[in-house]
Amino acid sequence: MGVLEIQDLKYSYDNKKNVLNGINAQMELGKIYVILGTSGCGKTTLLSLLGGLDSASKGKILFNGKDIAEKGLENHRRNHVSFIFQAYNLIDYMTPLENVKLTSKLPPEPILEKMGLTKEEMKRNVLQLSGGQQQRVAIARALASEAPIILADEPTGNLDEDTAMSIMRILEESVHHLNKCAIIVTHSSEVAKRADVVFQLKRGTLQIIDTSKKNLM
Repeated sequence: MGVLEIQDLKYSYDNKKNVLNGINAQMELGKIYVILGTSGCGKTTLLSLLGGLDSASKGKILFNGKDIAEKGLENHRRNHVSFIFQAYNLIDYMTPLENVKLTSKLPPEPILEKMGLTKEEMKRNVLQLSGGQQQRVAIARALASEAPIILADEPTGNLDEDTAMSIMRILEESVHHLNKCAIIVTHSSEVAKRADVVFQLKRGTLQIIDTSKKNLM
């Protein structure tokens, strides 16, 4: 049994055509999952459902065998998942140090340093940082959390390729060594190549891609 199990999940806007059409999948601890798909196919919607930010039209999402809707979506968001949003979603009147402290009791300096921030940058208001630096803070905040599941929406989208791969190596280390589960929505084939399992979301269904074929897009 996976840490997350998706059972016949369906989602539609205004009860019209399904965006997600009966998705079934399992995600395990210690693995990185990547979800690929064209723009508008429902990748971010699926991520929102897995994180308890929205409710499915039909079907269930189980965390450790228990329906997250029955236990409460707020409880799921607070205790089980950490998010890396494409738009950062940092507390904009705080510093990187203060943002990371919100999710962890551990000192925030080591993870921020791993992300490439200097001690001076850690003390700045986050709005004084570049987009790439803010993204690194958002990633640091998620990695510092004790939540077992990391949900990431284009986590390397605002980073150059070298920095993106460096961040992915840190994410791999965290997932594999700390036994977390990361689910990443991305358009990047390079990010997908570092995943343990690659899914493609197409026509509302989720299918595993054979990564040995190397044609991930």
